[in-house]
Amino acid sequence: MFSQSNRTVVVVGAQWGDEGKGKLVDVLAERADWVVRYQGGANAGHTVDLGKHSFVLHQIPSGILHEGVRCAIGNGVVLDPDTLFTEIDGLVGDGIDVEGRLYVSDRAHLVLPYHKLIDGESSHSQSLGTTGRGIGPAYEDKIARRGVRVLDLRNRDRLLDLVEQGVERANAQLTAFGSTKRADANETVDRLSTLAERLLPLAEDVGLMIYRAMKSGASILLEGAQGSLLDVDHGTYPFVTSSSTTSGGAATGVGIPPTSIDAVLGVVKAYTTRVGTGPLPTEMDDAMAEHVRALGNEFGATTGRARRCGWFDAIVVRYATRVNGLTDVAVTKLDVLDTLDRLAICTGYEYDGDLHTEFPGDITALEKIVPRYEWLDGWKRSTGDVRKLEDLPSAARVYLDRLEELIETRVTYVSVGTRRDQIIGL
Repeated sequence: MFSQSNRTVVVVGAQWGDEGKGKLVDVLAERADWVVRYQGGANAGHTVDLGKHSFVLHQIPSGILHEGVRCAIGNGVVLDPDTLFTEIDGLVGDGIDVEGRLYVSDRAHLVLPYHKLIDGESSHSQSLGTTGRGIGPAYEDKIARRGVRVLDLRNRDRLLDLVEQGVERANAQLTAFGSTKRADANETVDRLSTLAERLLPLAEDVGLMIYRAMKSGASILLEGAQGSLLDVDHGTYPFVTSSSTTSGGAATGVGIPPTSIDAVLGVVKAYTTRVGTGPLPTEMDDAMAEHVRALGNEFGATTGRARRCGWFDAIVVRYATRVNGLTDVAVTKLDVLDTLDRLAICTGYEYDGDLHTEFPGDITALEKIVPRYEWLDGWKRSTGDVRKLEDLPSAARVYLDRLEELIETRVTYVSVGTRRDQIIGL
């Protein structure tokens, strides 16, 4: 995707997350100078399979696995410093050189221990199916203008004041939840002071760094987390995450002008999944869902939770095309469908006696939907060793052609396995 005219590329999930963005970022990062995460937190789980070793990255951009590529965590991310250094130490232990290649925005907000306590004890968080990692409460503090940023670690007095206020609010909430757990301000500040010794040397004005890199002609890859249908504004609200997962969030989450974005790659599975509660119009029956879940190893890289499985929903992906301005699409996990006799594609929603071809924002409408399916023949052949489009079974090409037609965006990549090399570039 990188060219003289495409220097800055955004990679977004175009369903409910878990689409395989980590693999696509890893593939594209080979030709990038910078890879930057722009939103989300340690609830992400981007898996990169190198064959002999598989990496699951929660906060560090997938580009870190390519020697010489520089990586940054933008201001739109809520950063968990404890897990960040666990992740760094794990990479170093596996022989990945991180020194001088990873930067953190000094404007990024921190996920603190009391955020995790609130998330774990809140019945509201549990009903929404959150990961319990404190992401939502950290974003709440950010929007309420009472959060703690990386740059606050430079001033212990200000840090103590912010944390004391945060702990007081958190303990009041925990009491209201009926929990006996309590946060402690001094313990939190002491822990942050220790972490600051490693974190502050990484802290930079990431927006300025990336702007200067763009001006110099560098290739920039902007990596999102979760998926478009989990966007706080454009997703299946309230069953969403707490940040802007769509391409619009890339500019604000890094600190660059939106006019600098040249292309947007949307990543979709060849079927549909989502984790936790919330609408999934094309959800399969229990037997088929269990079968596809086993074939695709559909369990969360971060939580281990089983993913719900559904047929490909063209209404969802066409909606994601519009709100993201997708220029290209990557279809992942095509190989998971290799053994199925027939495949369904949702081409419309029936509710209230009418056929609808646009994705509704009303959660009550989504609960009434009866999907209208178009059925295609399966190809009943392994695709894992295919590296050229023309070598795919004809029924697989028909399936991809139909997806491309329905979502109104060109398919540029097809992934046919978990490994880095199992990909077709069209």
